[in-house]
Amino acid sequence: MLTVNSVPVEDTFAEAFPMTAARVVVTAETAGWARTAGQTATGYASSVIGCDAEAGIERELTADETPDGRPGVALLFFAFSRDALQKAVANRVAQCVLTCATTACYNGLAGDPGKTIKVGGNLRYFGDGWQISKLLAGRRYWRMPTMDGEFLCEDVFGTVKGVAGGNFLVLGETQAAALAATEAAVAAVRRVPGVITPFPGGVVRSGSKVGSKYKGLKASTNDAYCPTLRGLVESALPAQANAVYEVVFDGLDLAAVEEATRVGVRAACRPGVVRVTAGNYGGKLGPFHLHLHRLLGDGVSGG
Repeated sequence: MLTVNSVPVEDTFAEAFPMTAARVVVTAETAGWARTAGQTATGYASSVIGCDAEAGIERELTADETPDGRPGVALLFFAFSRDALQKAVANRVAQCVLTCATTACYNGLAGDPGKTIKVGGNLRYFGDGWQISKLLAGRRYWRMPTMDGEFLCEDVFGTVKGVAGGNFLVLGETQAAALAATEAAVAAVRRVPGVITPFPGGVVRSGSKVGSKYKGLKASTNDAYCPTLRGLVESALPAQANAVYEVVFDGLDLAAVEEATRVGVRAACRPGVVRVTAGNYGGKLGPFHLHLHRLLGDGVSGG
């Protein structure tokens, strides 16, 4: 087995799959209000197993990086189809951005002109006939009156085929050690452009397997990595491992997800970590196989 910083890294792969993605740029009068809109709009979006989309804040934007010269945030949304993505983004912008003080909303991806989703074009009816359309540099915007002025939202948003389900698991000697290492890994992953970690704080305690003993349930607890079930199931835990956390991330392209894997695993390899591995379903879930040893490259040594 190979090691990074004396931590064994299993020779396995994470299995990722294609999803349709959009980038939404939200601006406001202050960075705080932009952040509030972004956090609200991406809430309850950890996994498409039970949510309408997977979403997160990609990064905060300075005034010179936004279309209207105000501070903002870039949000990434992922769904299995453009129709599903349009519904999720339009609903979330309507409920969480339109309602948030001083905000405006812009498309953050060029994408293919034939593969767009309609956002402002769907929300314009909120203006109750007072909405106004503006065409600037070939891009259409809608202005809707609100009680603090007006809400500006771009008509259509570009989409791309992204990659979802990148992941790795951190096996720790203690819960505290595993969590500290995972937090360091999440911080590293979040610095990669075009990537989000959709779960709470980027950390997954409830890793899942496909299916369940209960009819109709798509996923259930990953019992092989549950320390309290050691001795009752076929455990995948080494003797010293007493807590496991998973990092899951989605990216706008495969290169971004590969880089997130590379930097995340390296950051996770620290004292108190027994092993790093990844989740896959034998290659049956998705076409993107993120082999840990190949991606780590330099920095991996014989163990």
